[in-house]
Amino acid sequence: MESLKENLQLEEPLLKDSIVHRGDQIVDIKGTPTPTTKNRTGSWKACKFILVTECFEELAYYGIQFNLVTFLKTILQESNVSAARNYTNWQGTCYIAPLVGAIVADSYLGRYLTTLAFFAVYLMGMAAMSISASIPAACAGLDCLQDGSSSSSQSTVFFLGLYMMAIGAGGIKPCVSSFGADQFDDGVPAERLKKSSFFNWFFFSIYIGSFVSGTVVVWVQDHCGWVIGLWIPTLFIALAIGSFLLGSTSYKVQKPLGSPLARVSQVVVAAFLKQNVRLPRDASLLHELPAEDASMADNSTKKLQHTPVLSFLDKAAVISSAEELYSDPWRLCTVTQVEELKIVIGMLPIWATGIVFFSVLAQFSSTFLEQGRMMDTSVGAFAIPPASLASFDAISVILFVPVYDRVLIPAARRFTGNERGFSELQRFGIGLFLSVLVMAAAAVVETRRLALDRMAAPPMCILWQIPQYLLVGASVVFACVGQSEFFYNEAPESMRSLCSALGLLTVSLGSYLSSLVVTVVSGVTTRGGEPGWIPDNLNEGHLDRFFWLIAALSSLNLVIFVCCAKRYMCKNVS
Repeated sequence: MESLKENLQLEEPLLKDSIVHRGDQIVDIKGTPTPTTKNRTGSWKACKFILVTECFEELAYYGIQFNLVTFLKTILQESNVSAARNYTNWQGTCYIAPLVGAIVADSYLGRYLTTLAFFAVYLMGMAAMSISASIPAACAGLDCLQDGSSSSSQSTVFFLGLYMMAIGAGGIKPCVSSFGADQFDDGVPAERLKKSSFFNWFFFSIYIGSFVSGTVVVWVQDHCGWVIGLWIPTLFIALAIGSFLLGSTSYKVQKPLGSPLARVSQVVVAAFLKQNVRLPRDASLLHELPAEDASMADNSTKKLQHTPVLSFLDKAAVISSAEELYSDPWRLCTVTQVEELKIVIGMLPIWATGIVFFSVLAQFSSTFLEQGRMMDTSVGAFAIPPASLASFDAISVILFVPVYDRVLIPAARRFTGNERGFSELQRFGIGLFLSVLVMAAAAVVETRRLALDRMAAPPMCILWQIPQYLLVGASVVFACVGQSEFFYNEAPESMRSLCSALGLLTVSLGSYLSSLVVTVVSGVTTRGGEPGWIPDNLNEGHLDRFFWLIAALSSLNLVIFVCCAKRYMCKNVS
């Protein structure tokens, strides 16, 4: 036992060094390993450029999203149905493209070069849309594509630019946040705290851009025309690229570690081929590269310790013959490879609960607006557009992030003993709980609004919607930031961008789930000639019951999340 302790003490500095520097996998922009450039790269000196870049990029993104339907209807003269369909298709592309960007980053280019490549596509798309605004339109929308008129050129150029922008925006989404987190060293406790804080300020930057777009850029588009209204977001994409490039000498860059899909597939195939092989009782007999060989490998990652779950996958690491050690990796995998797949499978239940959360957030741009249109929008001499209340969501995030980061986390740290105040799963769970309160608040407001209408009383003031919008912002700070941090920290090194992309996919799936629930509720509640819960005239329906239904689904989702979180086994790095 004493000799074992002595060996561990001798190996401890080597382990620390391998964790801090990860061999030669982390380099600066010139390819120099980070131990040589440790004081010149990474940490906040690099992340300040990334946060500015994200703010500019989101300002451009939301500058298109907030008013896209208006452009399609007024400039391209599309119908409501056509405009809504094109908006949905575009947004779906924005949240599918991250999977492409993530695979390219993890497998081939790395996050730095992938971000630059998709930024170039983004800029070209924005420029194309801006140019299209100068082309006169003479007929309706995509119907113009049937002839060679000038409006056909306008539609062609605009939609080409729109989908280039969607691919560019989607491609960088999983890379930028992960690239920012890469700047901090997991082997140093102080750096881990900074990384946790980075995710807070990353979302702060997103919502600064969103708020400016929702107020200033949208106003310019409505009052100064679409030519200048589209060139402004294009300018900010150019500024985002400039900011990103300006920080290049400060960045730590992780080399791509090979295709994550190939690594996962190898485990599945090898386990299937060895389904009749008996597992050894001693897990140390499973195949793993020695530490010195792993550190020298071009695609090396941190070694993961064996876990007893999903043991049928362990058969992929069983050495059935000596020849397998020199055969292809589709017959014999390392324990680390097997554990990477186990991690991804273990994350899926947590991932699925995010879909229901984003179905709640989908109400904020749909049923909440319909509710607001039925309320009294006059406040003194001012008329408040229902859509403008969405700014309270951004304001809530902008105000709450500093309070969370500087006040709440230090206070929570004293009670929980966690260096970050809350674990990622605790933070995500609090966000899910707040999403239940969001729908409960909306339901209470709608119940009161309907009661006043049926008593022929004056309509309810729209300002009563503010609490539900503020709760949306608070839930974002907990759930969205916690989800992003969870997918980065728990993901295997070789697939961090891909796991971030899977997190973004829940946004799209949440919108689809919301649409499905609305369709089912509408079909069930309109039977027998009834107006249903969500009729065109909400005073004849029961939108409050729909809100309570979503609140009940969110409560069930929270219970499922708690059960999954209790059983979740965190990644264990050797």
